[in-house]
Amino acid sequence: MLQMMAELDGRILLFIQEFLRFEWLNPIVLFLTSLGNAGVIWIVLAVLFLIQKKYQKTGIAMTIALLLGLLVTNILLKNWVCRPRPYVAIPQLNALVTAADWSFPSGHSTSSMAAALVIFCRTPRKIGIPAMILGVSICLSRLYVGVHYPSDVVCGVLIGVLAALCALKITKDRKEKQAVG
Repeated sequence: MLQMMAELDGRILLFIQEFLRFEWLNPIVLFLTSLGNAGVIWIVLAVLFLIQKKYQKTGIAMTIALLLGLLVTNILLKNWVCRPRPYVAIPQLNALVTAADWSFPSGHSTSSMAAALVIFCRTPRKIGIPAMILGVSICLSRLYVGVHYPSDVVCGVLIGVLAALCALKITKDRKEKQAVG
C-alpha cells in the first residue's frame, strides 16, 4: 500500500513537471512558495492582526495554530518519519528549489492552512477568502516546484486544519462557548 502511494506521488510530480510547468509561470510560483518560507507571511499577518484591537483574537488564534502546526510538523513528524525530498528520490524530477530538512509533512502547507483557516473563520469574507486563496496557492506551489510529494502536502493541510480548529476552540469567547454548549 505504501509503495503504491509512493509511486502515485512520484507520477503526479512528474506529470506536473511535464505538463503543468511553464517558464512564464515559474517566477510567480517561486514567489508564492517563498512567501511560505518559515511561515513568514503568516507570522507577519498574525502580528498585524495582534496590533489591531478589533482582530487581536484572530492574531492570538493564528499564533496558537502556527505554534501547534510547527510542533507537530517540523519538530515531531519530520524528524520521526525522515522522508527524503522527492528530488532526491526521483532522478527525473527537476526541483525549482531545494530544502534542507525532511519532506513529510509539508511545513508550508501546515502553516498556510493553519493561519488561512483562522483568518477565514474570524474575519470578514473580503479578508478571509483571499487568505484561503493564498494558503491553497502556497500548498500547490510546493508540488509545482518539486519539493514535496502530494501526500506531504495533503497531510500538511490536514495538520494545519486541525491546528486551526484547536486554536479557534481555545480562543473562543465564554459567550460563544455558552451559546454552543
